[in-house]
Amino acid sequence: MIKISNTDINLKDTITCGQIFRYIEENDNSYTIILSDRVVNIKEDNNCLLVKSNVEKDLEKVVRDYLDLNRDYELLNRKLVKNDESLSEIINNCSGFKIINQPKFECIISYIISQNNGVPQIRNAVNNIATKYGKKVIFEGKEYYLFPSAEDLKDVTIEKYRDLKVGFRDKYIYQIVKKINNNEFNINLINEMNSFDAMNYLMNNKGIGEKVSSCILLFSYSRLDVFPIDTWVKKFMKDTYNIEGIDNIKKFTKEKYGSYTGLIIQYMFHYKRNKG
Repeated sequence: MIKISNTDINLKDTITCGQIFRYIEENDNSYTIILSDRVVNIKEDNNCLLVKSNVEKDLEKVVRDYLDLNRDYELLNRKLVKNDESLSEIINNCSGFKIINQPKFECIISYIISQNNGVPQIRNAVNNIATKYGKKVIFEGKEYYLFPSAEDLKDVTIEKYRDLKVGFRDKYIYQIVKKINNNEFNINLINEMNSFDAMNYLMNNKGIGEKVSSCILLFSYSRLDVFPIDTWVKKFMKDTYNIEGIDNIKKFTKEKYGSYTGLIIQYMFHYKRNKG
């Protein structure tokens, strides 16, 4: 076990807010999370995190990167409130909330599955893929399955995806896995693109529209300037600013919050769904 100090994180809000789908809330209020190469168990202890894992190499760095602990959210939030005092209440209510940096391939597949789907169904489908094709690891006497790579899925058919309860998204997953393995789509190339180009690059794949591409960029590429607008954000914008329609919301938030639009939208989502 390691202790990570001075984290200033609300672990429950960050883990359970809908960013990620494969975690277990344990009886001791810790969270067991399956990352790309390991399983970690994380628990809040005052202003510290207690972390255990089946792989201890670079553990603090891995957790810090995953939970975005190296970003100064306090400074960022002060700047946002200074720019728009109406944000004060939601930012105070979202204190300690972080944007998770997820494994890229798993995030892409998860958010393709997320279309018109509930969280339990998304979690079930993602777990089914991992259990069927991922690597089994043992952590504290229990079995877990890492999410497979595109290479691991190269021979999986549309019918086999359908058997894993991904629904109509089976063909979309099949197509993007095939494109990755054929070098027609490169998830690492997105790192070199601005967010506008990256969004268009992602949307060249069937099953990825603007909302899904925004979620992928926000939650696995750390792009805070995207527009993951959903029903809760629409409700917040209507109730707070009397602004309706996705185009109007995008225009307002982009002009108002610029490169932090995605973060503010996530605050709005979290506040409206859980606090407001």
